[in-house]
Amino acid sequence: MRIPAHAVCTAIRDDIVSGFFGPGGRLTEEVLARRYGVSRVPVREALRTLESEGFVTTRRHAGACVAEPGEQEAADLLELRTLLEPLAAARAARRRTEAHLKVLRGLVRLGQERARRGQGEDLRALGSWFHETLAQASGSPGLITLLTQTRHKIAWLYEVRAPARPVDSWADHGAVVDAVARGDAERARALTALHAERTAGAFRLRVRGLQPAVNTGGGRN
Repeated sequence: MRIPAHAVCTAIRDDIVSGFFGPGGRLTEEVLARRYGVSRVPVREALRTLESEGFVTTRRHAGACVAEPGEQEAADLLELRTLLEPLAAARAARRRTEAHLKVLRGLVRLGQERARRGQGEDLRALGSWFHETLAQASGSPGLITLLTQTRHKIAWLYEVRAPARPVDSWADHGAVVDAVARGDAERARALTALHAERTAGAFRLRVRGLQPAVNTGGGRN
């Protein structure tokens, strides 16, 4: 059975995010095909997709390589997150379904329970699931794709520290869901923007040979 290119794309992306393939490392079709047990055709298609997402770059005489993003690009990702997540929440308030609300409320209940118990590993997974569901509730395929790509690249470039007060963090999530349930788009947007601002300090740039920002004079730290 032919393995689809999107499955190969996911596998390669996961290996890049995990650090199995380091920045600047070559990605030869033959080696990748052997690793994932596929032909070179889906590998070639996957590399094209990953190049469009910014995970892969093509170099003269070297072929496909893992991208080496700069510090400014990494910083831009966090700024993009603070713009996209509030937009998704506002759209979710207008377009969410009862199924979306059921999942979001269930995640908030679990998150609050785990936060009280101090179960940090569970909270990371629940938080990811919460934000993915909120994005899906926006009913905007283009926005969902952008958020998904942004989350993948942030996971690649940043370590995320647990919030100092996880109970408060999940209280924020609960307030967002309440606004989404009421259809209050502006409050959902404002609460999500505030939550993104509060959690901005949790992201620590990984030391992976990132190139320094080109313009450091007026850039953000």
